Amino acid sequence: MRSNTEKYLSIRNYLIENAENYDKVRSEFKWPQFDTFNFVTDWFDYLADHPDFAQSEALVICEEDGTSCRRTYKDLAERSRQLARWLTDQGVKRGDRMMLMLNNQVELWEFLLACVRAGIVINPATVMLGDVDLQHRVEDAKISWVVANDRDAAKFDNVAGDFTVIQIQDGKPHQTAHPTLFYSDSHNAEAEFELSEPTRADELSFIYFTSGTTSRPKLVQHTHTSYAVGHLTTVFWLGLKPHQVQLAIGAPGWAMHVYANFFGTWIVGGTVLIYNYTRFNPKALMAIMDEEGVDSFWAPPTVWRMLVHSDLSSLKNPPAQLIGGGEPLNPELLNTVKRGWGQEIRDGFGQTETTGLITNTPGQLIKPASMGRPMPGVEIVLKDPVSGEIGDTGEICVKMDPRPVNVTVGYENAPDKNAEIFRDGYYHTGDIARKDKDGYFFYIGRADDVFKASDYRVSPFELESVAIEHPAVAEVAVVPSPDPLRLVVPKAYIGLAPNWEPTAETAESILKYCRENLAPYKRIRRVEFCEMPKTVSGKIRRVALREREQKIHAQEGAEAKEGSIEYSEEDFPNLKG
Repeated sequence: MRSNTEKYLSIRNYLIENAENYDKVRSEFKWPQFDTFNFVTDWFDYLADHPDFAQSEALVICEEDGTSCRRTYKDLAERSRQLARWLTDQGVKRGDRMMLMLNNQVELWEFLLACVRAGIVINPATVMLGDVDLQHRVEDAKISWVVANDRDAAKFDNVAGDFTVIQIQDGKPHQTAHPTLFYSDSHNAEAEFELSEPTRADELSFIYFTSGTTSRPKLVQHTHTSYAVGHLTTVFWLGLKPHQVQLAIGAPGWAMHVYANFFGTWIVGGTVLIYNYTRFNPKALMAIMDEEGVDSFWAPPTVWRMLVHSDLSSLKNPPAQLIGGGEPLNPELLNTVKRGWGQEIRDGFGQTETTGLITNTPGQLIKPASMGRPMPGVEIVLKDPVSGEIGDTGEICVKMDPRPVNVTVGYENAPDKNAEIFRDGYYHTGDIARKDKDGYFFYIGRADDVFKASDYRVSPFELESVAIEHPAVAEVAVVPSPDPLRLVVPKAYIGLAPNWEPTAETAESILKYCRENLAPYKRIRRVEFCEMPKTVSGKIRRVALREREQKIHAQEGAEAKEGSIEYSEEDFPNLKG
């Protein structure tokens, strides 16, 4: 056994064996240090050659029509060697940047493994990107190679740059404006591949664009250790055991996808289960979960919100582990799932720039609406964004001495931004939280989103968690709205649930509900029904809504307000005061 493999295996086993002993692991865990490391050659190949894992299913992709694609650890290891050999034969060099713009399909995992094996830097991208976004990303990430399905290859015809498109054919091949290779040819390559020298621990492996809710997306850099080794503690969060099945709902292109569907499950030696659907169907999803014997289910807030409106009892064997991530979940949703499945959703906090930082780990007390306690290997403090003082409320900051393995090495070509986030000996997340006497953290919001109303600090998330409980509200974003008396008041932009109309009656009902469930200084005083501006990842662009509020109350207010449907407390006599 390689020394790297032995060291990695030892830490992985320790975290699995002590999955429910938070205090022990917090006090004892230390990040393993590597001079060289490659997740595929040092770890995945070990599982693929191991008699207990070689023939185990590493990947299962189920389709709506009942068909499925199944690959063992041995299958994927052998195929990734062949694909890595073919890529290098075509001129792809170690350190080249490759954009993977694929759906949840077997080729995605083949390329992920092949690229890591060969030292090719991966830039995951969603298929939802359009020409303008792709142009920015190809330029900023210095992309030399693009992998896309034939139906998406046409998007690159209007993208300038010196890159080659590797096309996966499902129908008629697209004649792109760039040099083109065809994935199907890779099956004719030699089946052996090995790097001429080991992969350095500090070599880049993944580069991700942030969601860009407030500015043009930044390029986050991760090395062969910051993710592959950093995700060892994801094992501790998930509570997954070898050979168990993990179903994580998510589209490729986002960091959460590899959190669960690459590193998190394959470090354990479990099965990545994917269910592809064109339209979300809770009943069909739960049928797949029963059929495939899902042990751990990870879903974003949108999926959890849709699931709780269905009959949760139709799932006969609920997973032992339920995971949430992406944004906090409100207490009513958490209680509904617990009543239906007998398990609590273990929420957590992490970023594209890191792996999990604060989570609810198995076997620990879960406090409603809390994202948990700090993960092993990271020291978290809350710093006042203005004074810098450490206290029980403030910006979530990670102590950088000693430097945790699971934090990005920085943003590419952004020295000013790097100086900002890595100042005064801490990594600054830009997220605000509070901590209770037991060390549990509660999310407040992005530093840019928190505002003062009537001299009180207001957390949009706290207000949104109440508003979303009203049956008319499908999605909501709270922003400060200028007010002559209070300077600003909380205003809720609301996307309506089906069968609800943007009427005065609906507005009054929502405002009344919030009035009854929020303290007076937190009261939502205005609502507007609208279609939410969002990033390509589906996150609400609150910055756009804040800018809209400023325009509405400036000289161009009449033009900005045209077409809006806004109501305030003053419109309803019963709500005044």
